[in-house]
Amino acid sequence: MNFEQRGILTADELFGLPGVPSMERIARGPVAVIECPQEIPCNPCETACRHQAITIGEPVTRIPVLDPSRCNGCGLCLPACPGQAIFIVDGSLGGGKAAVTLPFEFLPLPAAGDAVTLLDRGGREAGQGEIIKVTATRLFDRTPLVTVSVPVSLAMAVRNIRPRLGRPNQPNPSEGGNGDDSSLA
Repeated sequence: MNFEQRGILTADELFGLPGVPSMERIARGPVAVIECPQEIPCNPCETACRHQAITIGEPVTRIPVLDPSRCNGCGLCLPACPGQAIFIVDGSLGGGKAAVTLPFEFLPLPAAGDAVTLLDRGGREAGQGEIIKVTATRLFDRTPLVTVSVPVSLAMAVRNIRPRLGRPNQPNPSEGGNGDDSSLA
């Protein structure tokens, strides 16, 4: 059975993708992880990358290839991906922690310091984490990016979060705001 039948990638399938850097590169600092296994006509990540770290080329249906030596983990590719298949993973935090930055298009938005439930690719609970920051800007096409602290052992597994309920209303980036490049948290 493959990912098309299961609906999610296995670790072997994930690390076989040309958009996934090595664990050694992840340990050195923030880098994009492109979990795009399908040959579909799509290339906004290539266009968004100012460092030419992502290539698709011709035909436009090729799977994205990441040059991890060119990627600085800036995150411009995350909101550009219509399939939300790109994450920034930083294994250099130390203390057994890593940071995962992911697109998060749900309300209410969490805030820095919030405790959250970590979810894996299949939506299963993987553990607990803490929000490091939330960024929502026009630069990111108003797709909020949430950076969460996770155990380093879960850095390549955590792909979503479940915020705790009952928080006060958070700013909605789709309702305007100042539109600058400031962080919400």
